[in-house]
Amino acid sequence: MKRRTVLAGIGLLVVSGGVLADAVGKHSAVTPVPREQQRWVQRHESFNARAKQGNVDLIFIGDSITHGWENTGKEVWEKYYRRRKAMNLGIGGDRTQHVLWRLDHGNIDGISPKAAVLMIGTNNSGDNTAEEIADGITTIVRELRTKLPRTKVLVLGIFPRGEKPCPQRAKNAKASKIASKLADGKMIHYMDIGVHFLKPDGTLTKDIMPDYLHPTQRGYEMWAIAIEGKLRELLGEEP
Repeated sequence: MKRRTVLAGIGLLVVSGGVLADAVGKHSAVTPVPREQQRWVQRHESFNARAKQGNVDLIFIGDSITHGWENTGKEVWEKYYRRRKAMNLGIGGDRTQHVLWRLDHGNIDGISPKAAVLMIGTNNSGDNTAEEIADGITTIVRELRTKLPRTKVLVLGIFPRGEKPCPQRAKNAKASKIASKLADGKMIHYMDIGVHFLKPDGTLTKDIMPDYLHPTQRGYEMWAIAIEGKLRELLGEEP
């Protein structure tokens, strides 16, 4: 039988026979906290209510970029994900610590999706280092593997932001590179699809992200197409 054990004494999480990640230090990106805004609380509670209904095969977890599947990306979501019994767990403004709190307070209770798509961290980039952002992503993956042991996790590199290459974009890229080491090719997978959004010189255009952060409908279509092959694999669908 494969092992799945938390070795708290030495700070390692062992999942399916392999070490997922070294324990991370304590800092804001890994300290679960809720947000106090009424809209945030209401949306969080709506996730819990949806989870209680069950019948979920796919979850998307993240911030406003993921949240946007319900407005700008709605038509793309309908095309690719509704038939797959997908649930959107994105809330605008969230950082890794907010996602951690939500996962520990009902968002994924009682469900066992086939796959989870995680893209988080850009909102941490103003206050946290690349290493701390990667710690936050790592801790979220650890939480998913603990609570949803049958769910395959697809970690996406943080999407590029800013019209041109900039320090904040570079920080997110570094965090993503660190987080990519989580992938084991079995239960945890990693993809960086950021290049699909950029011109060859690294420019991010308004037809992809008008505010240089949130995708247009075309941007969401590019996202869906970029991960479709991997998602089919993780969901066990026919190629």
